[in-house]
Formats: sequence, C-alpha cells, structure tokens
Amino acid sequence: MIRTAMVRNLVAVAAITLISVGLSGCDYWPPALQTQIEQLRSDLQTATMEKAQLQNQLASIAKVKDDLQAQVSDLSKANQDKSTMITSLQNGLTAAQGRLAKSAKIATPKASAVKPSTKVTQKAPTKKKAPAKATSKR
Repeated sequence: MIRTAMVRNLVAVAAITLISVGLSGCDYWPPALQTQIEQLRSDLQTATMEKAQLQNQLASIAKVKDDLQAQVSDLSKANQDKSTMITSLQNGLTAAQGRLAKSAKIATPKASAVKPSTKVTQKAPTKKKAPAKATSKR
C-alpha cells in the first residue's frame, strides 16, 4: 500500500508539473527560431519605414496633382475667355470689312469719273566713272 501511495503521489506530482509547465509556457527558444524572429522583426521595421516613405510620396504627389488640376482649371477658363474674345473680334472684323466694302462701292463711281493723271518721268542715265589709272613704281 505504501508503494501504491508513493506511485500515486509521484503521478500527482508529475501531473501537476506538466500542467504548470503547460499553463506557464516555455521560455526556451531555440537559436534558429530566435534568429528567424529577429529577422522577421527587422523586416517588419523596414516595411514600416518604407510604408511611411511611400505615404509621404503619395501625399506630395496628391498635392502636385491638385496644384496641376487647379492650373488646368485656370487655363481652361482663360482659354474660354480668349475664345470668346476671338469670336467677338472676328465678328467686329467681319462688320468692319462689310462697312469697308460698302464704302468702296460708294467711292468707286466717284473715282472713275476723275481720271488720275500719271506722269512718267524718265531718269537720266548715270555716267560711269572712268577707272583710275594705276601707277606702279619700279
């Protein structure tokens, strides 16, 4: 009986030990696993820094995009204003050409009644200068 009590006590102690180790966890990590964990932490830190850089680049690109969009809007408005001005000037030019054509039609009969006198004047021929004689000393 003593023997059975000792076996029971031994089994109870082993069971309690296994349960306590199971609940508390094991603090032993193999070196290869520790190296792998450190590598993963380093990769995570690198990825976090790259993510922050990319977010900064994205923010700056978004700002540039907004600036360019504003410039496009301003230029579109200016283009529309210039197109309106060109149309107005073309209409004014057409009206001025019409008035010019009307005034030319009115002025043409008066101009044909008076003959313009044209004098043709001939120019006197110019004399050529005689070439200068070269003197040579020997």
